[in-house]
Order: sequence, then C-alpha cells, then structure tokens
Amino acid sequence: MAESATRQDHSETKTPQGVSIYWSKPNSDRSRDSRSICPADLIFLPPTMTTAEQALAGASSPCGDDRLRELQAFDDTKAGVKGLVDAGTTTVPAIFRHPPESLSLEVTTSSSATTDAAIPVVDLLGAPREEVAGRVREAAETVGFFQVVNHGVEGDVLAAMLTAVRRFHEQPAEAKRPYYTRDRDPKVRFNSNFDLFQSPAASWYDTIFCDMAPEPPLPEELPEPLRGVIFEYAHAVRKVALLVFELLSESLGLACDHLREMGCVDSLSMVCHYYPPCPEPHLTLGAGSHTDPVFLTVLLQDAVGGLQVLMDHGGGRKGWVDVPHLHGALIVNVGDLLQLVSNGRFRSVEHRVVANRSRDMPRVSVASFCNADMKRSTRLYSPITELTSLDGGNPPLYKSVTVREFMAHFHRKGLDNRPRLDYFKLEQGTPM
Repeated sequence: MAESATRQDHSETKTPQGVSIYWSKPNSDRSRDSRSICPADLIFLPPTMTTAEQALAGASSPCGDDRLRELQAFDDTKAGVKGLVDAGTTTVPAIFRHPPESLSLEVTTSSSATTDAAIPVVDLLGAPREEVAGRVREAAETVGFFQVVNHGVEGDVLAAMLTAVRRFHEQPAEAKRPYYTRDRDPKVRFNSNFDLFQSPAASWYDTIFCDMAPEPPLPEELPEPLRGVIFEYAHAVRKVALLVFELLSESLGLACDHLREMGCVDSLSMVCHYYPPCPEPHLTLGAGSHTDPVFLTVLLQDAVGGLQVLMDHGGGRKGWVDVPHLHGALIVNVGDLLQLVSNGRFRSVEHRVVANRSRDMPRVSVASFCNADMKRSTRLYSPITELTSLDGGNPPLYKSVTVREFMAHFHRKGLDNRPRLDYFKLEQGTPM
C-alpha cells in the first residue's frame, strides 16, 4: 500500500517515541471480524522486517507482511499497550482483535452463588492439617484453582507489591524503555505480549518479568519502584508455595517434602501484569485462554477483576467463571507440570483475563510461577511412580520430559489455545 493512500484513508497520531501511527477511518462496509481485516485498522510506518524476524513471526500470520510490519512497529515503540492508551487511541488496533469464537462462551457472573462455590476458598489455618490437605487436594483435583487465606503474607506487603507494579507501569515510557526486550536471559525484562509474534492475536496487557530464584537480581538491576518490596514479597510467596506443595504431597500419601525434593519450587519467576483500560473491550482480551507451563502459580490480583476459569458444567457444556476478588487472599492454580507428575490427578485448567472495561482504572496482578531450575535442571519429569501402576489400572499418561524441553515447546507455541499437555500424552502401551 502506498504511503499516500495510507495517509488519505487514515488519521495520524504519534507515540511518545515519535513513531507515526495511522488509524483507519470508520468504514461501515467493512466487517469488524478481525479475520476479515487486512491490512489492519492500524498501520505503523515505515519499518520493514528482516528475514529472521519474519521467520520468528511465522509465515502463517493471518495478514501476511502487513500484519508482520504492524507487529514489529508496535514492538519497536517499546511503550507497550500503555503507550497506545497514552497516545489517545479510541479503537482497538486489528493486531489485538480476537476472533468471536475466542471471546464468547457462557459466563457465570461473579455475583452468583455458583461462582462462589466453584472457586474454593481454603483457610490454611482453619482446620487440622490433614483436613486442610484434603481440601487442597479436592480443589486441585476438581477445579485446579483455589483461593487461600491465612497464608502468612501480611496485608501491607500485598498492597505494597501491587502499588509497586502499578508505579512501574505508569512511569513515562522513557523510564521503562531500558528494560524492554524479547531476550529471555535478563533477570529483569519488560515487554508487551511475550508471544506477540507467535499468537494469532495480541492481548491488551504489558508485563515486567523478574526472576527471583534461584539467583535473584541485584537491587540495582531492578526498576526503582520495585526495589523496596519485591524481595520481601518473593520470600513470603515462596513460603506459601512450599506449604501448598507439602499439603499436596501429603494428600497423595507421599512424604511432605516429595514435591519439593523433585525441584518443583527451585525457580520462582514473578510476572507482573498491567492491563490498561480498553476502549473496545468486546474486541480483544486481557490475556488469551491458556494453562500455565509450570508446577504451581500463586497469584495476587487487585479488586478490578477480570480473571476467568473455564469450567466443565457437565453434559458437554463449558463456560467461563469469574474468579472473585477476595481481600487479602492469594489465588493458587495447578500448572501443566504438576498435572503431568501427578498423572492427571491434579488439573491444570484453562484460564483467561477479559479486557479491562474500566474507564480509568488499570488492572494489576502478580503471578509467581514455581518451577524447576530451567538453567541447571536435567531431570526427566514423568508421572510419579507411586501414582501409577503397570497392570492397566492406572497407567502413566504422559511422556518423560525435562523442564527445559517443556518450556521450549511453550515459547515456540505461545498461547495457542490447544492444551499443552496434549503434545506430551502417551498412547496406551507406549513406554515413557
């Protein structure tokens, strides 16, 4: 498309970095379905992508070269979705538009009694340990998500962590830009949509990642807003994860340290999300449907809401259930690798975040991912022997895999809507 034609059909604005963004003028004849919009409603000029970048993005991108250029131009601003909002966008660019089938499924609202019952709340100090372990096991086996209270993390630490994340993301773009990268090696890194070049549609959020264990960053490697609280929060949330792993181990009839000794919490990565208000929330998502490629996630969320879990209502019916905000609680969910080693006993379930419908309030959350040490671990993970039998009663369901192999698959596929564990299932009678 010639630049002169582009300028005729689009209005222009500039990001704080001076990158020109051309917004398409309304066209009543064009479908709003993202699959039929190409080139997009948002055209960035001028960048061109290298062959390597196009290979990274993949030849199957819905709109070919135009879409790749738009993705690269958005990434080149290093300002994320917050940069679009700050630039005054009133429409959702086509690269963020999800197909209708990914946006619409029956939703059980958070005000219903069904939702309250669907997402269990476990008081970690509210009963004898054996009873608490049973409640944790039941939640992990049925829903895969539960909220924990009386977890030992002080309320002022929770509030300070959320405030710090908000402060980072609401800094001027030039303060965040030094941390912006798609290189996964730095312990501290900022970007928008880790799978920007792999996913069919981008989502309306930005993230700062902090690898806090086994080797945390130096204080000076962290952005100033995070330095005062992130080490204290990481230490506290790891203690919560260790307790949950102990309870899960005991509930399976194993020694309390079984999962810990497998290395399930040797690594702790904190993923601090910021979901700006969205001008057209019905066209996109805050985060697409996915499962977590780790052993366990401990999530802190603010009161804005938006997290949903895909629940099986029986009779072949599935629907999204809101995870209600519970003041002072932490949300725990089973990851893919915990489902694998438990041989399917514990469920890693799909979840998503809807686009933020607030006019002026961002959503902030902190997901703490518990995993094996991806840089050092060579251990093969497979269903725990005590949970399987070779006589046909309870055969192993999954192949053996290292955490590095599993994560490589995750980064290669992105959030592709296919249950990740499907790739690692054994055909019955196949050796691990």
